[in-house]
Amino acid sequence: MSDQNPEEVPGKPVGAGENICRRCEGSGRIEGGECPDCGGTGKVMTPIGGG
Repeated sequence: MSDQNPEEVPGKPVGAGENICRRCEGSGRIEGGECPDCGGTGKVMTPIGGG
């Protein structure tokens, strides 16, 4: 039996999901430069679930 979580994705925090960055609306750029919130990817990790 494995100790690994089958739903865990390497490099991604458990209990988080990938979403479009609200600040740059997924473009990765804002005001002619790289978006500071997503680092230019257009995506951010946000917590999911509760409890």
